[in-house]
Amino acid sequence: MITYWHNPRCSKSRAGLALLEEGGAEVEVRLYLKDAPSLEEIKSVHTALGASVIDMMRTGEKTFKDQGLSKDSSDADLLAAMAAHPILIERPIAIKGTRAVIGRPTKAIESLL
Repeated sequence: MITYWHNPRCSKSRAGLALLEEGGAEVEVRLYLKDAPSLEEIKSVHTALGASVIDMMRTGEKTFKDQGLSKDSSDADLLAAMAAHPILIERPIAIKGTRAVIGRPTKAIESLL
């Protein structure tokens, strides 16, 4: 089972979901903007990604600047901001067991199939 943090308004997110479905994966879609992940879930996904916290953020979002965040903000502040404002979470994210990938580029999702 692959859990997929999805925003249907995003073309990359739609393309990633199509890739998973075409690959025959069993997918649980989570509309993370409506069903926001908790701080603990975000921390868990961060660990599964094996990337820096800033890499899982949409730094170009107006909310990023409005919250006074920068690439130099602490990991704790960045994680808390994503929990409070899920629009800041980079999309899409596919999670399978203890592994996760950000679907940018979309081809990265293939590693979970």
